[in-house]
Amino acid sequence: MKLAILPGLSLDEDELEITYILASGPGGQNVNKVATAAQLRFNAAGSPALSERIRVRVLELAGTRATRDGEIVITGRRFRSQQRNREDVIERLAELLREAAHRPAFRVATRPGRAARQRRLDGKAHRSGVKKNRKVRADD
Repeated sequence: MKLAILPGLSLDEDELEITYILASGPGGQNVNKVATAAQLRFNAAGSPALSERIRVRVLELAGTRATRDGEIVITGRRFRSQQRNREDVIERLAELLREAAHRPAFRVATRPGRAARQRRLDGKAHRSGVKKNRKVRADD
């Protein structure tokens, strides 16, 4: 089954390896007995679905969640049920991939125009005049 991330980008669920581990936190005795926390492993370095640009960016954004081998590990233990934790880790991976696929706007550095420079200087001159008027004069 395909997992749709963005139009034109989808992952095969066979690429995701989800295991269940014991969780901490709320849940009472159930926490001690049932492995409800979900741990997702996704091999970003070897995924055929990702372009080279997205692959590099997702590993950069993953930070400590990425291993040296290019595998992303996401652990979800927010919820008490195994199914909700599974959905949570899949959605977090999808969000990470969406962020990696987003191209930041190319910004060209510009300099202030003549009118903007003049407004700045006029403001400085006005402020200087205000401060000069506050001084105590010797003739008073």
